[in-house]
Parts: sequence; C-alpha cells; structure tokens
Amino acid sequence: MIDHTGLAVTDFARSRAFYLAALAPLGYELIVEFPGVAGFGIKPKPDLWIVPGTIGTPTHLAIRAATRKLVDAFYAAAIAAGGRDNGPPGVRAMYHPDYYGAFVLDPDGHNIEAVCHEAYLA
Repeated sequence: MIDHTGLAVTDFARSRAFYLAALAPLGYELIVEFPGVAGFGIKPKPDLWIVPGTIGTPTHLAIRAATRKLVDAFYAAAIAAGGRDNGPPGVRAMYHPDYYGAFVLDPDGHNIEAVCHEAYLA
C-alpha cells in the first residue's frame, strides 16, 4: 500500500494553486507547508507532496473518488485552475466496466486522474 507520493514542479506557486483548486472536490486540502514543500490530503494526513524540481518524464497519478459526480467535479475544477484536458470524464471499459475516470495535465504535464470504480446507480 502506498502511503504518500511526491511530484517535482517547476513553478511551485502555480502548482500549489492548481492542486489546491483541482483536488478540493475530492476532499483534499493543503495540510502541511514548509518553504518550497506542500503536502495535500484528507485530514489529518497529507499523501501528495509537491516540491520544486526539474521535470523529466511526466508522472501519472490517479486519485480515487467515491462517486462519478466527484470525478466530474474534479475535472471541472482542474480545468478551471489551468489544467489541460487529457481525457474528459467517462467510462473506460477497457480497464473494467465500471471504471469512470477523468484526466487532466497539470502545469508541468503530469497526468492527474480522478477515478471512481463504483457501478453507476441512477
């Protein structure tokens, strides 16, 4: 089980603002901040850290959402915060029949996904 992960970002202030807005629909908050380091998560523990650095190959990070509506809200918030579309909300049946995800590129090109694995209940 992964406890936490980190991403290198080229513009810390821009990325901090992006993640603060984009992850809010998923319940994430800025929990800890030190000079040049920010930890986001659902209280009480941060599980996503950003730090200044150089970007080699962009990373793919998927964050679980409890409902499809939250995936939609993540996508809207991330686009509004300056993210670039990398796959709008929808079913990705190639993974499994109930896989519902949305993909956004952050300011550094990291592929950030929100995914719900629950069956759709009308």
